[in-house]
Amino acid sequence: MNRSAFTTRLRSATGVVAARLESALLTVTAAALAAGGAAWLTGDGGLADLLWGLGTLLAVPPAVGWVVDALRHGHAGVDLIAVLALGGTLAVRENLAGALIALMLATGRTLEATARRRASHDLRALLEHAPRSARRRTADGVVTVPLDEVATGDLLVVGPGEVVPVDGRVEGSTAADLDESVLTGEALSVERPVGDSVRSGVVNAGGAFELRATAAEQDSTYAGIVRLARQAGAETAPVVRLADRYAAWFLPLTLVVAGAAWLLSGSAVRAVAVLVVATPCPLLLAAPVAIVSGLSRASRLGVVMRDGSALENLGRARTLLLDKTGTLTRGRPRVVDVLAAPGRQPIEVLRLAASLDQYSPHVLAGAIVDSAHERKLVLSVPSGVTEEPGRGASGIVDGHRLLVGRCDLSGSRPPWARAVDNRALLDGAAVAWLSVDGCPAGAVLLRDPLRHDAARTLRHLRAAGIERLLMLTGDRAEPAREVGAVLGLDGVRAGLDPIGKVAVVRAERERAVTVMVGDGVNDAPALAAADIGVAMGARGSTASSEAADIVLTADRVDRLADAVFISVRARRIAVQSALGGMAMSLAAMAAAAFGLLSPAPGALLQEAIDVAVILNALRALRVDRTARPMLTPAAEELIHRFASEHDDLQDVVEAVRSAADRLSDGPGPQTLAAVEGAHRLLTERLLPHEYAEEHELYPALAPTLGGPESTATMSRAHTEIERLSRRIATHLRLAHAEGGLSPGQLDDLRCCLYGLHTVLRLHFTQEEENYFSLAQ
Repeated sequence: MNRSAFTTRLRSATGVVAARLESALLTVTAAALAAGGAAWLTGDGGLADLLWGLGTLLAVPPAVGWVVDALRHGHAGVDLIAVLALGGTLAVRENLAGALIALMLATGRTLEATARRRASHDLRALLEHAPRSARRRTADGVVTVPLDEVATGDLLVVGPGEVVPVDGRVEGSTAADLDESVLTGEALSVERPVGDSVRSGVVNAGGAFELRATAAEQDSTYAGIVRLARQAGAETAPVVRLADRYAAWFLPLTLVVAGAAWLLSGSAVRAVAVLVVATPCPLLLAAPVAIVSGLSRASRLGVVMRDGSALENLGRARTLLLDKTGTLTRGRPRVVDVLAAPGRQPIEVLRLAASLDQYSPHVLAGAIVDSAHERKLVLSVPSGVTEEPGRGASGIVDGHRLLVGRCDLSGSRPPWARAVDNRALLDGAAVAWLSVDGCPAGAVLLRDPLRHDAARTLRHLRAAGIERLLMLTGDRAEPAREVGAVLGLDGVRAGLDPIGKVAVVRAERERAVTVMVGDGVNDAPALAAADIGVAMGARGSTASSEAADIVLTADRVDRLADAVFISVRARRIAVQSALGGMAMSLAAMAAAAFGLLSPAPGALLQEAIDVAVILNALRALRVDRTARPMLTPAAEELIHRFASEHDDLQDVVEAVRSAADRLSDGPGPQTLAAVEGAHRLLTERLLPHEYAEEHELYPALAPTLGGPESTATMSRAHTEIERLSRRIATHLRLAHAEGGLSPGQLDDLRCCLYGLHTVLRLHFTQEEENYFSLAQ
């Protein structure tokens, strides 16, 4: 067993023993206090005093152990006051007071242990993903060998779906189609041609290919990530208990008051009474109760915090770093546009491409098929489907040979194809070309879109106290900067590998308490290096969840804003409870110092203070409505309905854009037909949708959002959509009256169509971000 594994198991065993000791102490002290009370009620005061003294005595050794452990770590915790009070009550034979203090001490420790329990950070998922063997090609064929036997220069074979075992270079005659999301977090697969370098840990998403090893196992990328995650996790220091920070001044003050009372009065009982009422149960109980309440509240929303220190640190965080793919974006490619060659319709291009891609396992193929299903297209059954890794799928659909994937447009590219290239570059999109019988017929643009709840979440994070928001991504700089601009981030760091992300996290930790949010194995080292690591656990990797302090079990990034609100509120309540309880304890200390309180009544008074503190701390369980408005069931049902209609109306939005593009061909019959088709879709499908939103959805949302004014700007967009649609209808009436579109109409009509397309896209996005993201 290596040293790291031994240390991890030793810490785990120590934690189990400590938890059992605290539970046993709570049971024993409660039993002693209850048994003593029963004996006292039956008139046997001697037995009662004996039982209370026994409960007090049994609490002394573990309490002394906790104090010694705190001193070894360089700080004298509040438990020292409790130890002095326990010893003092035994010395002056105030056993009832001692038993009460013992019970309060055990209760506080047990509550804190409950808040502190956490899962192991041994990064098991990183190790489970790593391959154990490799297939090496030799003169005798392909043999499977242990991974540690692979040497630099070996020729390896990587089959479909297998993990690349070591760093290497693509060889042979076949390019490699790789899913590199485990390292970069990017959802789209990457083609690595012959001669390109490949890093270990990525998955072969295509056919088998040959790999020339350029590094041994221990020197490869994936092994380095595992080492880095372990090292970064070891750097994160344990959080000092909230109570101990206040003990820095409360402890010496207590000792001074107790000593002064003894010296001035000559009575040790007064000093013990001061220690009893000063026993920092408000500190021992307030923080754990408030934090456990916050943990419970967060768990109901799908936010699992591994321990109380994660909640406390999150409440103090001022910098938040976010991975892009799967965190700010959906983590899955989605069709953003369909472009058709002259003489074809975009909807038919999508139908044909989806029909063929039904049999393809490629991630882009799945997105194309999903888009066709959302638009309720009837797909044909393909035949003779084959797939060439790195090139695409081919087969027969409706009697025509189709190819979906990469398209070799050798020679001069037609204008529409150049327009596709430009759109892909400007939008940062991937392109799936469609060829029919060897001729390019259209293209499908795909991109990993932003989450609907991303913008709202970032606004709420700033409202909760986060001052600096940065995005870290392995993506290219251009699309990353676009995402940063849309979301209003304070900075973007693009082109980062896992080591680069850790470097940024370490730099930000120098400035403020830093949170890192991610969902992939490539994020695990950065999550471990941050003060608080947050993993998107619903679809994220197990490694990121293991390395994180907080896991969002729902696939919603707005749960992060809820977690911050809950953490800030729970920490504020913990501080309020602790300070309020300490203020009351200080008043009781003064009374005890002047002889107005003896130890036993002082302990009972301290119990009353504890009850008040606990009741206040339990406020952390209450729902805080500032994080996200609560919808009525009817409003939520409407949101789901209109969100589905948005998906169905994407072809209408594309038809408006396509009609505008067609005006560049001049005022011919085909151009007029395209505009008429777009207007027909507007009047039959889009305008009824907008009318229903205005008269059904917005009134249902208004009470939740604060009144009709909250939807006024969106209503204004409805008016503009209707105005542009009427203007297009007027142009069509003029065209019909004059026997066709006139050249004088083209400029204004083009402005109307492009303007309407822009308004629709912006309006849909605003509704999805501001309204639809409210639904569960």
